[in-house]
Amino acid sequence: MATEQRLTVGLDVGGTKVLGVVVDAQGYVRHEILAKTVPGAAGVVAGAVTAVETLAARAGVGVGDLDGVGIGLPGMVHAGDGTVEHAVNLGIEERTPLAAMLAEALGGVVPVRVENDLNVAVLGSAHALGPQAQDIGFLALGTGVAAGLLLDGRLRRGARGAAGEIGHLTLVPGGLPCKCGQLGCLEQYASGSALDAAWPSRQGMPAPAELFAAAEAGDPDAVALRDQFAWAVASAVRMLILTCDVQHVVIGGGVSSLGEPLLRVVRGELDREAQSSPFLRTVQLSERVTLTPVGVPVGALGAAIVARGGQP
Repeated sequence: MATEQRLTVGLDVGGTKVLGVVVDAQGYVRHEILAKTVPGAAGVVAGAVTAVETLAARAGVGVGDLDGVGIGLPGMVHAGDGTVEHAVNLGIEERTPLAAMLAEALGGVVPVRVENDLNVAVLGSAHALGPQAQDIGFLALGTGVAAGLLLDGRLRRGARGAAGEIGHLTLVPGGLPCKCGQLGCLEQYASGSALDAAWPSRQGMPAPAELFAAAEAGDPDAVALRDQFAWAVASAVRMLILTCDVQHVVIGGGVSSLGEPLLRVVRGELDREAQSSPFLRTVQLSERVTLTPVGVPVGALGAAIVARGGQP
C-alpha cells in the first residue's frame, strides 16, 4: 500500500504542542492532529509514537506501510545523523539520537528523519507557493525571531547550523538587553515576546492582537508601538532580501496570526523607506513579502517532505 499511496507523516514539534499530518504522494494533507508536547527526549519520542500511530490508523494503514516519518523541532538539529541538541524548549540539552530513538520505538519498520523547525517551515512554504518558489526566507515571528532559508531550491543550514539566526543581529546599537548577551538585538523589537513586554495583555487576548486593535482604534501609544514593530519586522525583511536576494519572504510564527493588518503595516513601512532610496525601489522589497497561507500547516507539511527524502 505504501508503494501505491506513498504516505508520509510529518510532525512539527514545538515547546507546547505537536502538529502532525499525513501527506500523500501529491503533497496533499490527508489527516491532521494536534497534541501537547511532553518535554524531554523520552517524552518527545513517546508523543511522536502516539501521533504517528494515530495518523497511520486514520489513513487506514499500518506504521510499516508509511514511506517515512519526518520531525521538525527547535534547537541544533544534525540532519545527517539524526541527532538533536540545545533544544531548550523541549528539555533536550545534550546531543541526542532522536531519529534512531523514534525509529526503534516504532519497531524499526519505517525510516525517520529529523530537521530544524525553521527548515521544515520553509520547505512547507515552498510547497504551498508552488514549484516556481525556489528562493524563500521563512521569517518566524514568535517568542524570538529567526529565519529558514531555501536558496536555489536547497536548504541553507550554514557551516555550523546558524544560518538564519537574524534575531541576534543588532538593530538598535546600545538598545534593549537580549538573553544572548548582546544589546539591541532584532528579536527585542520584532518578536511576539517583545510585544508582550511592551504592551501587556489587558483583556486576555494575545498582546499583538490587543496592540493592533488599540492602534486601529486610534490609541496614540499603540500606534507608536505598532509602527515601531512594523519598522523592526521590515528591517528583518530587508536583511533577508539584501543578503540572500530571496524572491519571497514568508512571515510565519505566532504573530503572523494577525493576518492582513500585519502585512499591511510591514509593506507600508517598506514602501515608505523605498521613497527615499532609488536602490530600495529597484529591489521591490514590499512586493516580495507574504504571509503563511491560511490553514496550511507549513511546518508539519515540510516535515513530511523531509520524510520522503526531499532534502538531505
